[in-house]
Amino acid sequence: MSREALLAALAEPGPRLALLHGEQSCSYQQLCLRIANSRQWLRSQGIMPGEAVILNGDYSVGAVATLLALYLDRNVVAPLVDLSDRAVATLQSAAHCQHRIQVSGDELSHHSLPAPGDGQAPAYYRRLAEAGHAGLVLLSSGSTGAPKAILHDLDELIDSKLGKERKKPVTLLMFLLFDHIGGLNSLLNTLTVGGCAVLPTDRAPDAICALIERHKVKVIPASPTFLNLILMGRHHEQHDLSSVRLITYGTESMQQSLLKRVQQAFPKARLLQTFGTSETGISATVSESSASTFFKLADKNTEFRIVDGELQLRTKSQFVGYLNQATDNVTADGWFRTGDLVEQNEQGYLRIQGRQKELINVGGLKVLPTEIEDVMLRSPLVDDCVVYGVPNAITGQAVHIDVMAKSFDCKRALKLHVLEHLGGHLETYKLPIKVNKVDEIGFSNRFKKTRAVTS
Repeated sequence: MSREALLAALAEPGPRLALLHGEQSCSYQQLCLRIANSRQWLRSQGIMPGEAVILNGDYSVGAVATLLALYLDRNVVAPLVDLSDRAVATLQSAAHCQHRIQVSGDELSHHSLPAPGDGQAPAYYRRLAEAGHAGLVLLSSGSTGAPKAILHDLDELIDSKLGKERKKPVTLLMFLLFDHIGGLNSLLNTLTVGGCAVLPTDRAPDAICALIERHKVKVIPASPTFLNLILMGRHHEQHDLSSVRLITYGTESMQQSLLKRVQQAFPKARLLQTFGTSETGISATVSESSASTFFKLADKNTEFRIVDGELQLRTKSQFVGYLNQATDNVTADGWFRTGDLVEQNEQGYLRIQGRQKELINVGGLKVLPTEIEDVMLRSPLVDDCVVYGVPNAITGQAVHIDVMAKSFDCKRALKLHVLEHLGGHLETYKLPIKVNKVDEIGFSNRFKKTRAVTS
């Protein structure tokens, strides 16, 4: 049973540090005790095995212990960082969550939730119960509509982490969120091999860099947007980040020009493109090199194929299904359509070109926003930019670009620079017809660029 294997894996390191959160440190021995106490607390609150529970909080010792306690008790757990009305409503109606646990520091509080009108739990839950497995519900960002409630078999996810060879434990920064598949993947990977997870209380670039310096962090999982924020603020120059040996990046496309600057800022670190989705989990990858955005999916539990330029995956950790809509992005033979457009080189390495839904159609010609952004970021006068399509009566869509460039006070001068710089590298139809000078580029709480998607 994976439960016994997980408890054994957590008990083995004993006094070694497992979690660091603010001024609080927690050894593996203490974590095991906290998990046992959390299980007792869950029973005292009348939370029964198999019931669906919202776990509201970000990374903390209490949140991690409660998450693992819910797993051990075979509950369906829905971690949630931001307690929005829309998210709670989705989890109540779609996931039939009967309880909400609020984690604040070391304090836990329990709130019973009203049962949904029909009172019928999702049919998928019966499959989990029959197997004696726990469930995990993740919400999509919901940027283009209601969030999807994505159900995973939590036993399958944890089983995939157990039994790995234990190398020298490393200290990893838990940058990706507690309710993000990449964040949970990092947490489980770290704890099952006896590493130390540093839990941030503040994800501002300066605060993160201070944590790296203080705890001599070796591994940083981050998004390209966040790495660019570090570089723009020159935070890497204000803190000693020489301990960093590996930076993994994912969640959005990495521009080659940005990757080059990150490599220059962290010369001792290896840079690794990661890949995964909320539906298929995170797959092991190998980058062609630290200077390349090409990578291979090197995971025995992952198969891939490319159909009409779109990457499709079939993984052992694939989701059970959506709880609030049809699973129409899975083919009849079980392949998940990621929506990511990729190219493959002669050596078999892949490169993410962008999202299918973000393609801009200019008079029948397809434009990738990330291609324009990559060229634009080669200009030393530009700090950041985002490209998107806007409806156009003549061409169907037109290219617009928002540019953050502190070097320019004049909008006209910036527009001339943008068009001159891009015009030397791109075809005419890819050039933006509108250049907006902005003070900042918007991003989500997961540090992904917010790109307008219009049709």
